[in-house]
Amino acid sequence: MQRSVGRILTTHAGSLPRPPELVELFVRKSRHEPYDAAALATAVEDATRRVVRAQLDCGIDVGNDGEQQRESFFTHLQHRMHGFSGAWDRPLMRDLVRYPGFLRHKLPDFSRTMVSLVRTPQATAAVEYADAAAVEREADLYRRVLAEEAPGFTESFMTAPSPGIVACAMENRHYKRFEDYVAGLAEALRHEYQAIVAQGFVLQIDAPDLAMERHTRFADRPLDEFLDFVDLVIHSLNRALARIPPERVRLHVCWGNYEGPHDCDLDLEPLLPHLYRARVGGLVLALANPRHQHEWRCFRDAPPPRSWQLVAGVIDTTTNYVEHPALIAERLERLAHVIGDPQRVVAGTDCGFDTAAGLGAVADDVVWAKLRALRAGADLAARRLF
Repeated sequence: MQRSVGRILTTHAGSLPRPPELVELFVRKSRHEPYDAAALATAVEDATRRVVRAQLDCGIDVGNDGEQQRESFFTHLQHRMHGFSGAWDRPLMRDLVRYPGFLRHKLPDFSRTMVSLVRTPQATAAVEYADAAAVEREADLYRRVLAEEAPGFTESFMTAPSPGIVACAMENRHYKRFEDYVAGLAEALRHEYQAIVAQGFVLQIDAPDLAMERHTRFADRPLDEFLDFVDLVIHSLNRALARIPPERVRLHVCWGNYEGPHDCDLDLEPLLPHLYRARVGGLVLALANPRHQHEWRCFRDAPPPRSWQLVAGVIDTTTNYVEHPALIAERLERLAHVIGDPQRVVAGTDCGFDTAAGLGAVADDVVWAKLRALRAGADLAARRLF
């Protein structure tokens, strides 16, 4: 991963707004309804070209294809792996259940047409990676679009889900033990991880499970059980990443990319030592939202490993407020001083802006305004830090 040498690099957490026609096609595909495959291919290429150009216009240094080629950050695996079928309704996050008035208030947002991250497939047989060329097709399209732009990004990344989020969100109906399911997923996902790095991209592991599952699957269980789950996932990840240089991988952790009370979120402090066991070269962390923006202080007592970078979320992805560049700069400067090296800090977003097609909470044009503010804030911080 590139370091912030002389200037603060900017990036984001992966997903960017998809146009309505692409959302509609992905919704049909995700539900296994008839859809026009040729129209989907055309819409994907047009949308990819659009988001690459928009990122460059906003001054993003480390960019990607905006996940325009996927229906969501993890349910696309049902089309690439054997073993998934049927459907189940995943339990809601505990903070949403805790406030029924809020849930009623926001119900229209949850019921609109979108790819669901709650009603998802189940593992009904052994999971195996079936379409080994899927990532190569994604990379080929993205590389073709990039070739149209000059000079392009400083660096590119592609995302892939952690075995933990898939295991928690896509119910196990086959394996005798949950641990065996996680291990099977990690072995299957190893193909995707290695393919992304072989294509020359930085691999971002999307692992909201490593924080969010505390108030979902483990909401009524002791904290130690959740931390054991974190260790299980990281152990499985490390095995899947064994042949990949750690500096080519960044780990994205968050508490769920949704507007909500979030007062059931686990604090970052007890989690950090477990995250630091991952065989990666950096952490992408939500530090901008009102529940977690104070936790930059955690890095005083538990700094990241010396070889790691910190992609700091300094933009909230669930509000349509456009952060002031001065606030962004302030957040970046605090982290740089705490870590002791501004070259190890990259300006990022808390999470993606459209983690499933149609699920984005921020208006399309506001997304790009936020990313322009990210660039302005990073430049302001750089002038003070370097």
